[in-house]
Amino acid sequence: MNILFDERLDGTLPAVDKDALVTHLTAHLPDMTLLHREEDLRPFECDGLSAYRVLPMLVALPDTLEQVEALLGICHAQGVPVVTRGAGTGLSGGALPLEKGVLLVMSRFSRILDIDPEARTARVQPGVRNLAISEAAAPHGLYYAPDPSSQIACSIGGNVAENAGGVHCLKYGLTVHNVLAVNILTIEGEHITLGSEALDTPGFDLLALFTGSEGMLGVITEITVKLLPKPESAKVLMASFDDVEKAGKAVGDIIAAGIIPGGLEMMDRLAIQAAENFVKAGYPVEAEAILLCELDGVEADVHDDCETVRRVLEAAGATDIRLARDDAERATFWAGRKNAFPAVGRMSPDYYCMDGTIPRRELPRVLKGIADLSATHGLRVANVFHAGDGNMHPLILFDANAPGELALAEEVGGKILELCVEVGGSITGEHGVGREKINQMCAQFSPDEITVFHAVKAAFDPLGLLNPGKNIPTLARCAEFGAMHVHHGNLPHPELPRF
Repeated sequence: MNILFDERLDGTLPAVDKDALVTHLTAHLPDMTLLHREEDLRPFECDGLSAYRVLPMLVALPDTLEQVEALLGICHAQGVPVVTRGAGTGLSGGALPLEKGVLLVMSRFSRILDIDPEARTARVQPGVRNLAISEAAAPHGLYYAPDPSSQIACSIGGNVAENAGGVHCLKYGLTVHNVLAVNILTIEGEHITLGSEALDTPGFDLLALFTGSEGMLGVITEITVKLLPKPESAKVLMASFDDVEKAGKAVGDIIAAGIIPGGLEMMDRLAIQAAENFVKAGYPVEAEAILLCELDGVEADVHDDCETVRRVLEAAGATDIRLARDDAERATFWAGRKNAFPAVGRMSPDYYCMDGTIPRRELPRVLKGIADLSATHGLRVANVFHAGDGNMHPLILFDANAPGELALAEEVGGKILELCVEVGGSITGEHGVGREKINQMCAQFSPDEITVFHAVKAAFDPLGLLNPGKNIPTLARCAEFGAMHVHHGNLPHPELPRF
């Protein structure tokens, strides 16, 4: 029996001898930063979803690919679980560490390796900040389209792991639509390139499979992304509504009119007030909802589209419509939206940020459902939407110091996600599943579908050492959650892990 691995028959994580592992890693990787004292580990105990906290056993901060390869090889040989972390801005607990595992932090891999303006590509390391790519491409008149609200801090490796989006994903797509190739290391330390710089690659589309896999299939070491020309013109309309459901219907009306905005965002009254108090963006605090609609492209087309959208908004019942006077006001409008999360954080001791996606036609129904849940459970909810693609971010306000309120917020959040599934949507749009939504995976998928997910995981990581306990629930968990039918007291697929 390996000294670092104590196999458990119940399928729980292995017991790891921390001192023996530290000695082993230090001997084989003397130049790699390895943190193991509690005071050094504490900053890594959670990601952006701070409701869940676990102190990692060890934190590794490699500087070279050789160190990453060697670390993975050692952990694989010794049966030690590994969780990969980027900037730590994730919002689903995807980078939550393990008490019995190594947290592999890739933040030092922060170099932009190449900008090719003719091919319109950038080759970067996983620790590069999202916004830094656009800053580096700007002298060539190019930019990287996906722009999560955390783009000033989040890393491109984490964006690939969670398939991040942003306010411009309606027209320009999520991360998966803007990545050409990814270099990864498997848990065995094998180098693999998925995709290529060509527009299409023969064989199965493993690049799309890997994007959004939340660190469960491999460790990202390099990414090639598409760059786009900056639009000639971009204008933003802000429409105010006296009813949230009217604003929700207006979203579908704009798309039905044949307009695909560069961005189409929605905020309800609570979010509007929070953002205005924080950013002073000029938002109408008396409105029940606002829509921000950005139109970009050739100047003449943008002008015509603005007129069309204005007519649609008026017909939908907008009480006021403002066109940003210039780029400065346009940036201010967007600053309010991109700072909505921290702004809401000033209104309550804590908030629980959800992430679900629904068909656009269901926006009015889901908004009413969220309002009903808020009233029933006595917790305020501020709604912020990537409304154009139906990706919603309800922010559930609560006080973690009040007994039972965190559990209540989780309950409300779970019911919102289940409502998304009920209307034909998904439990996530860009934040991922992580630990936060693993129960709701049971509501989204059937036993056979979950079985396929486990098979894919096993193909890349047979021992289940990469980010265990995240993203894919076991069938036993689903049965306990009550979202899976159990035949005659027996779970389907007995070959799968029970815990």
